[in-house]
Amino acid sequence: MFRMLNRLCLVTLCSIGLSAAASAQSNLTAKAGSAPATAPAVETDRSRDGLIGPVRRVRTEVAKLLTADGGKQEGKHQVVEMVAYDLKGNKIENQYFPIAGATLTGKEVYKYDEKGNISEMTLLNPDGTLLSKETYKYEFDFLGNWSKMTTSVAVVDSRGITFEPTEVTYRSIMYYLDENMVKMVTPGAATNPQPAAPVAAAPAPVSKPESKTAGKNNKKAPVVPDLPSASTSAAKLASGPVDVKVQTVNTNQPLPIVMIDEPPPSPGPKPILKPVSGGVLNGTAISLPPPLYPDAAKRMRTQGVVSVDVILDEAGKVVSANASSGPQILREAAIQAALRARFSPTKLSGQPVKVSGVINYKFALVP
Repeated sequence: MFRMLNRLCLVTLCSIGLSAAASAQSNLTAKAGSAPATAPAVETDRSRDGLIGPVRRVRTEVAKLLTADGGKQEGKHQVVEMVAYDLKGNKIENQYFPIAGATLTGKEVYKYDEKGNISEMTLLNPDGTLLSKETYKYEFDFLGNWSKMTTSVAVVDSRGITFEPTEVTYRSIMYYLDENMVKMVTPGAATNPQPAAPVAAAPAPVSKPESKTAGKNNKKAPVVPDLPSASTSAAKLASGPVDVKVQTVNTNQPLPIVMIDEPPPSPGPKPILKPVSGGVLNGTAISLPPPLYPDAAKRMRTQGVVSVDVILDEAGKVVSANASSGPQILREAAIQAALRARFSPTKLSGQPVKVSGVINYKFALVP
């Protein structure tokens, strides 16, 4: 009985040792044959907005290009948007300031460049006919985020279809400070020291007999190695081809494996800067609270329709509201109601986008 137990224990220990060796061998083979797997990048609000690096704040301004003195000059800068992110990339602030008359209504079709930025926008009428076309050119900062965008509108002249610059958009981008940013912005920043290459041993100098003058002055003349004369070298070259010895390479010797890190995947399309036109939004709202009828308006028997121009962010939240028409005494109540409205997120080419539109509120007194 005890012999049987001893044999079972011995067999178990042997099997455990063999499995451990096989596991270690498989791990070594996996490490030698493939690069280590990298953890997938965590998607944040900052990366979804198409920004690279530890961006802290982005301030976007727009300036119209006006014709003056035979050339184009920038007009007054107007703030369009201010966005802030925390260290983890979560959006903690988002303010949008719409510009009156800056958005046309229609179906917008976009094209992107190799970096994922919008390169062209075509505006179509509801029936599919062409309404307008714009192109966009960018300038980038030291980290690869665009800092200037020039908008050009398609026009027709004697040369055919050309694109005339009409607007310039600037982005002032501030970054959090970390080690990588210090190395990029600080000239002569300390880097990891590289090991010095081994210096080949110099040939031993050939001693020359000291001259009599050197012996008299009790000074040693500098030792200079003898160089072959030009005639000797020419004679060797003229005598025939020179044998060149090449060191043979042992093919049986295993070659070292070089691990190459794969470049990160290119970012997807950047979000659209300008809001997409949505027209009248009353029928698309998830929640549309009614406005409070002001007591002063009731006493004055004031009624009518108030139109409120709104901007929706990527989540469908109203971030800006401005009454454009209707009785003045009713506008503030309509604005407050519009700010409480909620909508479903809108996506274009799979990317969440901002939407501009109008909410109409009808104020009517019950007879």
